[in-house]
Amino acid sequence: MTNLNVFSGFDVSKDYFDFFTIDDQGKSIGQRVVYTREGLKSLVRFIPAQSHCVMEATGPYYLKLATWLYQNGYAVSVVNPLVIRRFCQMKLVRAKTDKADARMIALYAKTEKPALWQPPALYIVKLQQLDALVELFTKNRTALMNQLHAFEVTGIADPFTCSLLKKTIADVTKKMEKIEAEITAVIGAHYKEMLENLKSIPGIGKRSAVALIVASDGFKRFDNYKKFSSYLGICPRIYESGSSVRGRSRICKLGMSRIRAILYVCAWSAKKGNLACKQLYDRLVEKGKSKRLALIAVANKLVKQAFAIAKSGIKYQPVG
Repeated sequence: MTNLNVFSGFDVSKDYFDFFTIDDQGKSIGQRVVYTREGLKSLVRFIPAQSHCVMEATGPYYLKLATWLYQNGYAVSVVNPLVIRRFCQMKLVRAKTDKADARMIALYAKTEKPALWQPPALYIVKLQQLDALVELFTKNRTALMNQLHAFEVTGIADPFTCSLLKKTIADVTKKMEKIEAEITAVIGAHYKEMLENLKSIPGIGKRSAVALIVASDGFKRFDNYKKFSSYLGICPRIYESGSSVRGRSRICKLGMSRIRAILYVCAWSAKKGNLACKQLYDRLVEKGKSKRLALIAVANKLVKQAFAIAKSGIKYQPVG
């Protein structure tokens, strides 16, 4: 990236995106572009080939733009929105407009020069979309089952309504099973050995192993487990200052709630059957930490073990 001397920040929305370009001499240009094929083609008139293009990973809209820029030879970086938010706070920026956001992303690119991004493999995109669909169906099925229960406990449930709900629940369940089978097939085709290695960790089952593989792009998205833990949102956050301020320790809920829930369940099993996790749990409880915080630490330990196993390609070796 040493030859990159132009930095472009993109704030992407559904129908358009704003970009702001600044070079190492301080010259800048900003513009709004309609998010169409013609709009994308027009970018070459404004953004030099040696530009470093940076955008936030917000929703599904950034991917098309990032891929187009990458395919057309631009250096691309995709960063966590929280990073940009903290950067704006550090610069004491209060303005919140698309144009202002694009400008701050460009300044962040010039200052920090974030790591370059590459488009994910098609099977990774498929896994991510299937996983999102499973989560959606899971929420829908839970809502349907709760509604059915609410009707039935009244004692005067309408037969037609309950029958329709039961059929819908059965249909959603069948679709979920089909999606899970497809996820298993894709994982088996590309990550069969990794899946088996992860399942060798006491506390990690097939469901949690698949979830970790999908979230990490086969453990290729992150170069260390701490970044992965932070992405998942299971890093403890200590709140204390000086000698008098002592707040409750919490996790930084900046990641994905579904995987956190899965790992939390895994932690219950790991604190019994995974020696390293058991020792960690017992040590924290003996120090007076809450059991909930100890379980979160165990979940973080499981991520560390999973990261090491996935990177080494070796099955879990019991401690002691």
